[in-house]
Amino acid sequence: MRQLDSAGTDNAMFRLGDGLVVRLPKADWAQGQVEKEQRWLPRLAGRLPLPVPVPVGSGVPGEGFTQPWAVYEWLDGDDAFAAPVRDLAHAAVELGRFGAALRGVDATGGPASFRGGPVTAWEEGAMVPAVRALGADGTLDADAVSAAWEEVLRLPQWEGEPVWVHGDLLPGNLLTRDGRLSAVIDFGGLGVGDPACDMMAAWTLLTPETRPLFREAARVDDATWARGRGWALCWGVVTEDHYRATNPVLAAVARRAWSQALPEYGGPASH
Repeated sequence: MRQLDSAGTDNAMFRLGDGLVVRLPKADWAQGQVEKEQRWLPRLAGRLPLPVPVPVGSGVPGEGFTQPWAVYEWLDGDDAFAAPVRDLAHAAVELGRFGAALRGVDATGGPASFRGGPVTAWEEGAMVPAVRALGADGTLDADAVSAAWEEVLRLPQWEGEPVWVHGDLLPGNLLTRDGRLSAVIDFGGLGVGDPACDMMAAWTLLTPETRPLFREAARVDDATWARGRGWALCWGVVTEDHYRATNPVLAAVARRAWSQALPEYGGPASH
């Protein structure tokens, strides 16, 4: 068994033979993810247009490791941190379809996603101090980001029934083969809520030219798209500030998120 390189913050991954992977939570906040994936992934997998992890077993806390852990079938490919998507048009359409299909599954009884609530809840405790910190050292234009954030705070919030969301569609949770998107992994953020958080991929992964393909395939309304851009702005700023000294890979994705989203504010694209 050998550990796999990963910039992920929640779990350590170990290749087990040719056909299996072991997932060990490494953070307190990851508790409960194993049980959730074991319960819900088999119910969702057959409804989704991209391959997802298939649980084959789980372990209980014991001597030397105090959290539940799980074993999954191995999915061939490299994460999109290490092997970036080259065919972005294909990825845009497939990810959009993936999100639409996920939202179409009955969400009755589903747990709340950790990103299923309003992004505006990040205002005082996270966004404001992060803007202040990154603005102070010149990483970003604090006035421009603050003005964009004010637009986000004025957006209409989700009023529909909660729907399934992946919650963490970052490059590290996408697999590629030969430059094309091939699978979605890490459902630790799976849950129900506002689908806006799953729109973040438009700014963490895609380009201005391919974002419209994603939006069309995702079939979301204007307000959800706008809240998704707000997630990219806020998550990007807060995450870069938090991880720039400890996880440069994740911090680079975060910078891409907010820097791609910011130019879309203050003009027609933001309305």
